[in-house]
Amino acid sequence: AAGFAGSRDPLSNPLPRTIWTLVWSGLVLAQGLLGDVWRWLNPWYGPWRLAAGLLGPRAPMRLPARLGCWPAFVLFFAFAWFELVDPAPDDPARLATAAGLYWLASFVAMLAFGYRPWTRRGEFLTLFLAMVARFGIVERKGRRLSLCLPGAKLWGVAPLSASGIAFILLALSSVSFDGLAKTFFWLGRFGVNPLEFPGRTALMGIGTFGLGLTFVLLAGAYLLAVWLGQRAAGSSIEPGRAAGLLVWSIVPIALAYHVAHYLTALLVDGQYAVAALSDPFARGWDLFGTADMQVAAGVAAGAQSAWWLWNVEAGAIVLGHMLAVFVAHGLADRLHADAGRAALSQLPLTLLMIAYTVFGLWLLSTPAV
Repeated sequence: AAGFAGSRDPLSNPLPRTIWTLVWSGLVLAQGLLGDVWRWLNPWYGPWRLAAGLLGPRAPMRLPARLGCWPAFVLFFAFAWFELVDPAPDDPARLATAAGLYWLASFVAMLAFGYRPWTRRGEFLTLFLAMVARFGIVERKGRRLSLCLPGAKLWGVAPLSASGIAFILLALSSVSFDGLAKTFFWLGRFGVNPLEFPGRTALMGIGTFGLGLTFVLLAGAYLLAVWLGQRAAGSSIEPGRAAGLLVWSIVPIALAYHVAHYLTALLVDGQYAVAALSDPFARGWDLFGTADMQVAAGVAAGAQSAWWLWNVEAGAIVLGHMLAVFVAHGLADRLHADAGRAALSQLPLTLLMIAYTVFGLWLLSTPAV
C-alpha cells in the first residue's frame, strides 16, 4: 500500500528500504547469527494456515520430484536480476508491483503444492534463509534454546542435488557480481566511463551477461575443485555426492560477502527505513516518533568511519572463508574414512577459497562507481 500510495522518493517511502535493507540486508545477517528468525516473520505461513483450514490441509497437486530446487533457482535469478540489472528496483510503485505479484504467486503455489514442499523447493527466500540459519549460534531443541558453534548444525546435513548446488552457488555469485558490476575494472572492459555513468538502462545487457557469467565461472571452478580433490584422494565416491555435500561450505562465504557488501547500506539506509516507517503514506504522521529523525550518514562517511568499516568488512570475509575451510574439512571427514585422504581431497577447494578471499578483498579496495 505504501509503495502505491506513498511518496515517490525511495528514501522517504518505507517499502524500498524495508525490502532491500531491513529484509535482504538485515534479516539475512540476523539469520546467520541467531538462526531461523524468518519462521516467525514469514508473510505466507499465517494466511496459508487460514486458507488450509477453510479448503482442507491436503494439497490438490504434487510438486514433481524431478524439478528439485530448480523453481527456487529460477526465482532467485529473477530476484537478483531485478535487484542488480533492472533500471529502477527502488521505484516504490514498481517494487510494490513486483513484491505483490511474487507474494500472490507464491501463495497460490503453496495452496496448490503444499506449504512445506513449495517453501523447501520453490520459494527462494525461505529456502535461502533456511540454509543461512544453519550457521546461527542459537539452536532450538524442542521448547528450549541453546547456544552452539557456527556451522555445528551442518554435521547431519544430506548432500544436495544438482539444483541445490546451483542454488547455493547462485547466492554467492550474485552478491559477488553486485560488487564487481560497480568497479572501474568491469565497466572499463565494456568501454563505459565510470566517471560519466550512463545509468542502469544503458547497461542492462552487460548486467544480464555479467550475472550469468559470474555464476557459470564460480560453478565451473567449484566443480573442478571438487573433482580434482576426489582424484587427488583416490576416492571412489561419486563426484556429484561429494559436490552436493561440500557445497554447504560455500554458505559461510556467501554470508560473509553479504556482511561485507551490505553493511554500509544497512547502517545508513536502515535509518531511512526507521524514519519512513513512521510516515508510510507521506501524510505527516509520526507513528513511532521517528519521522523527524536526522539520518547520521557520518556512520559510513569520513576517513575514520571508512577505515573501521573496511576492516570490519575485510575481517568478515576472512573469517567467513576460515569457517568455510573448517566446515569443508568436517564434511570431508564424512566422505573419507581415512584422515589423510580427507585432508588431501580438500587442497583444491582450499585453494579456491583462498583465491575467492583475495577476490573479495580486491572488490572492497578497488575504485567503484
